[in-house]
Amino acid sequence: MATGATEEIARLRDLLNRANAAYYTDAVPLMADSEYDRLLAELAKLEAAHPELHDPDSPTLRVGGEPIEGFESVRHSRPMQSIDNTYDIEGLRAWHARCCKTLGDSFALAADPKVDGVAASLRYESGRLVQAATRGDGEVGDLVTANVRAIRAVPLRLRTGKGIPAVPDVLEVRGEIYMPTAQFERINEERERRGETLLANARNSTAGTLKSLDPKIVSQRGLAFMAHGRGECAGGDQPTGHIEFLAHLKAWGIPVNPRAKRCNSIDEAISVVEGFAAQRAELAYGVDGMVVRVDAFAHQETLGATEKSPRWIVAFKYPAQRERTRLLDVQWQVGKGGTMTPRATMAPVVVAGSTVRHATLHNIEEILRKDIRIGDLVEVEKAGEVIPQVIAPVLEVRTGAERAIDPPTRCPACDSELVQEGPKLFCAEPGCPAQMRERLKWFVGRDQMAIEGLGERLVDQFVDEGIVKGFADFFKLDAVKLADLKSESVNRSGKVTMRRLGEKTAASIVASANEAKARGLARVLASLSLRHMGTAAAKTLARAFPDADALLSASADRLEALDDVGEITAKSFAHDFASASFRTTIRELAEAGVDLTSREFAVAGATVPSPFQGRTVVLTGTLAAIDRRALTERLEGLGAKVTGSVSAKTHLVIAGAEAGSKLEKARKLGIEVWDEAHLLQELAALGITLG
Repeated sequence: MATGATEEIARLRDLLNRANAAYYTDAVPLMADSEYDRLLAELAKLEAAHPELHDPDSPTLRVGGEPIEGFESVRHSRPMQSIDNTYDIEGLRAWHARCCKTLGDSFALAADPKVDGVAASLRYESGRLVQAATRGDGEVGDLVTANVRAIRAVPLRLRTGKGIPAVPDVLEVRGEIYMPTAQFERINEERERRGETLLANARNSTAGTLKSLDPKIVSQRGLAFMAHGRGECAGGDQPTGHIEFLAHLKAWGIPVNPRAKRCNSIDEAISVVEGFAAQRAELAYGVDGMVVRVDAFAHQETLGATEKSPRWIVAFKYPAQRERTRLLDVQWQVGKGGTMTPRATMAPVVVAGSTVRHATLHNIEEILRKDIRIGDLVEVEKAGEVIPQVIAPVLEVRTGAERAIDPPTRCPACDSELVQEGPKLFCAEPGCPAQMRERLKWFVGRDQMAIEGLGERLVDQFVDEGIVKGFADFFKLDAVKLADLKSESVNRSGKVTMRRLGEKTAASIVASANEAKARGLARVLASLSLRHMGTAAAKTLARAFPDADALLSASADRLEALDDVGEITAKSFAHDFASASFRTTIRELAEAGVDLTSREFAVAGATVPSPFQGRTVVLTGTLAAIDRRALTERLEGLGAKVTGSVSAKTHLVIAGAEAGSKLEKARKLGIEVWDEAHLLQELAALGITLG
């Protein structure tokens, strides 16, 4: 091995890594793109000649490795909660006033732009990137490490050296992966030249790129990353607040937003928010608001969080952009519950950064109230800058040629007669194919039966190809046959090709479906898209009936006698339970091996009192033997209220490994704390085993 080659490879790797950091983190490019590409090619040639000097973190490997077969799920060490929104300055002041009730009047704030991208968590151990995951449902996300490694803005190893804070042993960085506007426009120009369908908007394109099975596609798409928060942090120099944390991240080579500012008062924060309104259109990437948070981490811990969102942070959303276009037609779509939803087709118009051709019209009464007609010039905006909707017609330019929108009288999917209830039209035919398609998508969702790997697109393909016709078919899938299933994918040159689902992905889907068989009666009921049937109602029924057979025998009077079930709901349930289609569904699920017995009933009828009844419980840390979602459902079935933050109202904290601030706060407040072993003992005493 030549010493000269070793030194040259090391020099080029260091130079190219410094060039990435200089471009994406420091905003002071070291070299032109053409020079970077030349040096990268030179390094690749040297590495090919000296395979013994292989380094998995070499800049040459950012172009992406071999295609992957699918995505695994991973549980976040700390939940990635959503952020509450406010749409006016009064709401921002109200949030600050709530913080003042706990912290007093003197505390600093931080304000930084809310990048419109895909939330992700990057985990570094000993300064090296070891894991990247999407937000998912906040508790569990998809591992996208191979794809994130192909993003040049993400350092594979953190910078160290004189004057740089000590790198933590463990550092989890939360941020947004996004597609810069120039990259989005470049890709669409290339697609237009090839005669391909244009990408709708940069955010959706980012999400789709991240879920590509070929990391080289990620490399070609030019995605970027910007950090805005932290997850688990251990060791090294620990900052005391958000602005200091961002400074540390920048020193380590992780891109942060240069417009983040520390504010000493709410008035100063409002000035930053209002000033940014005029600047956001000039940025090289999309933003959908400004995030304002309490700066000090200690103050954040004091404020805590609700089950959904932290109390110490809020997102200010600017007024939605409104544009005018022509309403060309209205189609009526059938939802999973049979609801008919009018969907507007319009002349294409760019709204909040994306081309809009369709928008919701809500329901027929809303159409009549606004007097919207086909042929109208209409005003369109995005609700929360996400969902396009028609706001109103422009009455002063009407010509008289516009046509009234007549509601359908029959279902466009099954031709059955429609029923009107209040402002909504319903298709009451349980066998309607359009309803079934939407119900199947709902059934496999993360908050329903949670069959991993089955997104809407794949369920559509299963239905179109006759693989799935009913709910029970998800539990009869053949991994060998699924592996050969082909679907559209974008190849390395950007063209649409057909790709096999693959053995690994197929096996994962089947394994998840087999696991879902054991979720019990309450989860099944809540997943079948019955009218008036939500999670709470499903648990009420499961506490009252031992299994599906007992439920099917219940009269409307028996159902109405249950807590929280009124006359209308009871009659609706009794009607559905008596229908031939529902009884066929239950029989087919049972034949497929789905557990239709009730865990909640066993607990409700137990002679041993539940130690969780009426108590507020908080889960924290990593539980080795128990799935957190399953545990939450079981504790709620035992009468507990499971929340996300510790307060004086908390009765019990269940702490797994690496429990952090919640455990410390519980001890300070003198709250009872159980470890996992104690929890398992208490559940075993009730005859419950979780695994």
